[in-house]
Amino acid sequence: MKKFHITTFGCQMNKHDSERMAGLLIERGYAPCGDPTEADVIIFNTCAVRQHAEDRFFGNLNNLKADKKANPDLIIAVGGCVAQAERELILEKCPHVDIVFGTHNMPNLGFMVEAAEQGRRAVCAVADEIEILPTAVPSAREEAHHAWVPIIIGCNNFCSYCIVPHTRGRETSRTQEDIVSEVERLVSEGVIEITLLGQNVNSYGRDIYGGSRFAQLLNRLNNVAGLSRIRFMTSHPKDLTDDIIYAIANGDKICEHVHLPVQAGSDRLLRAMNRKYTKEGYLATISKIYEAIPGVSITTDIMVGFPGETEEDFLHTLDVVEKARFDSAFTFIFSPREGTPAATMANEVPAGIKSERFDRLLALLNGINLENNLALLGQELEVFVESVSKRDDSILTGRTRTNKIVNFEGSADLVHTEAVTRITQAKTWSLRGELLEVAVKS
Repeated sequence: MKKFHITTFGCQMNKHDSERMAGLLIERGYAPCGDPTEADVIIFNTCAVRQHAEDRFFGNLNNLKADKKANPDLIIAVGGCVAQAERELILEKCPHVDIVFGTHNMPNLGFMVEAAEQGRRAVCAVADEIEILPTAVPSAREEAHHAWVPIIIGCNNFCSYCIVPHTRGRETSRTQEDIVSEVERLVSEGVIEITLLGQNVNSYGRDIYGGSRFAQLLNRLNNVAGLSRIRFMTSHPKDLTDDIIYAIANGDKICEHVHLPVQAGSDRLLRAMNRKYTKEGYLATISKIYEAIPGVSITTDIMVGFPGETEEDFLHTLDVVEKARFDSAFTFIFSPREGTPAATMANEVPAGIKSERFDRLLALLNGINLENNLALLGQELEVFVESVSKRDDSILTGRTRTNKIVNFEGSADLVHTEAVTRITQAKTWSLRGELLEVAVKS
């Protein structure tokens, strides 16, 4: 039996796409393997959002030149957002690559692998529009009790720094009936937690229903029997409406966690980013969330060093962090992406200033995160047990409904159950607890 290995870069949507790629190849008789040196087919599922991820991908790809020379029958495939945006560059720089396929062509991966095996010529398939929804193909999930469920693919927002609308295309929603049917099937297979995915989940349904139906979808999924937890990402602040907030507050299965990327606190920068909200508007939404959803955790994305960012602009970002009290944040330094308006903007921020601001931002975020965690000491929290610690097999690791990591002593048979723990220790990035009871056996 021939084997395949997939290396995934980037977001949760990419992780799920890799599960779909695995499902397609397994369906055609291939077997997954953890060691790429044992694989007959090596696939890179790429990310174009950050330059760092793209550089890592090209580095890993170039490292395979010697493997390809030693084994000409090895098939090397490149998919994902870099393939969608830079197909010619990949084939020019890396002639040892056999397959290049875009984000819209993933459903045909099995055919492309077979064509490469038979023809031994490079296969390049990069469509500009979705022909087959990726959700229509099989998936080999990494976790038996958790599933990614895409509800909308693509983005219409065109933030000035973002390449995603160019690599994922325009927003394309699935029908509510299709999503509910998939979730019911997943529950019948043992899934108890799902994460709804979209570049902007709040836009769900606009292309097929004439307006957002995300709140309605959350309410319908909350009624699926056997499902315990519903998560979602990512939300755009301009589209997080009151009905969505109320759906989270009133849905007993919808986790009290909202990921709401702010990117910057300066209105001037937000306009340049084409984010379509203001600092005041963002903070007003945060206040609504805190008021409506007791105990909620709010996480975010923050960019440092956008072209033209001044010290005053950066201080507005720090002010948002202080007032929003984020539980955690994905922080990154601006990375120009060719083909976006921001890539040609003047007034680049010097590297030293970007680095210094980045460190200040992290120090503030870490302090607030620790304060938020310290406030949980003594509380009894429901935890979904995900795994046994790699360092100590007497320690279990799980997540609260608010997406906090909790480590506690327990036996391995509790993995994939829900348990109640009392928090005994708080750290910046995790909590320590003691097991009180098992809530639900799955």
